Amino acid sequence: MSTEVIIIGAGAAGLMCAIAAAKKGKRVKILEHANKAGKKILISGGGRCNFTNMYTEPKHYLCGNPHFCKSALSRYSPWDFVAEVDAAQLPWHEEKVGHLFSDNKSIAILNMLFDQCDALGVEIQLNCSVIHIAQTKNGGFKLDAVLKTTNSEHLYQCESLVIATGSLSFPTMGASDFGHRVAKQFGLNVTATAPGLVPLNFDAPEQKQFEELAGIHFHCTMACNGQSFSENLVFTHKGLSGPATLQVSSYWQPGDTVSVDCLPDHNLIDLLIQAQKDAPDKQLQTLLQAHLPQRFIASILLGTAAEKIDSLKPIKQCTHKEIELIAGLFHQWRFVPSGTAGYKKAEVTVGGVDTDEISSKNFEAKKVSGLYFIGEVLDVTGWLGGFNFQWAWASGRCCGEGL
Repeated sequence: MSTEVIIIGAGAAGLMCAIAAAKKGKRVKILEHANKAGKKILISGGGRCNFTNMYTEPKHYLCGNPHFCKSALSRYSPWDFVAEVDAAQLPWHEEKVGHLFSDNKSIAILNMLFDQCDALGVEIQLNCSVIHIAQTKNGGFKLDAVLKTTNSEHLYQCESLVIATGSLSFPTMGASDFGHRVAKQFGLNVTATAPGLVPLNFDAPEQKQFEELAGIHFHCTMACNGQSFSENLVFTHKGLSGPATLQVSSYWQPGDTVSVDCLPDHNLIDLLIQAQKDAPDKQLQTLLQAHLPQRFIASILLGTAAEKIDSLKPIKQCTHKEIELIAGLFHQWRFVPSGTAGYKKAEVTVGGVDTDEISSKNFEAKKVSGLYFIGEVLDVTGWLGGFNFQWAWASGRCCGEGL
């Protein structure tokens, strides 16, 4: 079976690429190993689909080449995708700053893509596992695949082959390193990979210190390796999750220290000194509880290596040295994670196919004519908040238009 374009992977990038290529009149077939297309779209945003971020910029992405994202993001903006959502008459709304969600949940966005594929004659073959890829003598590609429903082998041929298989996050949904293996097969470099947008785990002493805090959450500023994010953190049974943690995790490397300002909107020294004047008989604990959860306060104060601080004594009895110590504990809480929760809990994969190997204009491999890589399989990782979807839309659209 021969066609002009075969796309491996029916996720966000693959579907968008198929639509763009079919609009140019290309015959397009998508091969998807799962029994459903767009599974990651369906679960995104808790099933509500944070489909883009209206303030998308290249600075919101981790990439070995910081300039690589600029071309695609400038040629297909968040408002271009919003225009497609509006044309499909799908209602949407903004949450937080710039985070755009579908009112009708993820299925509405996925059905919009399916409708466009159907109208353009794009064929989607599900339950199809590609087991071998080779170049043909005329410069195209041949793919050996197995249809899992019938356990039958099939040979596919195409002029252009697009790898849109995603990466290692969510292995329970079938995620794998397939795209990275294809890149290596054709001599392309793949950068080191790690879980991204993932919870961080405490080491054993800190797990014990904070074991009673699971579910506790508050606003903070968390930082690591020069990047900081002001969001909520959430305690888990093993460590920390929540938006601030997930954002920082993409920048964290084993052995790195994570710092947390638990009161980013206040100066605790000034607050406590003022309290000594205005409410001298109030207990330290009572004053702190106005800003942070009581159980967290107790865990921090009792867990410090410095002299144990009596949180029940009146603030008037605290020396200036004690106030400085207390402020340091809450403004500069530091810990070294023992690791992450792994790919099973990661929303994305950091690292991937080296972007120096890929054209930023049409996503073709520089060394292999007719071979393309788009979406998460590349060494491009977005922040939390719709940025990864926008990369999928932009890379898929620009690749499809360049085929």
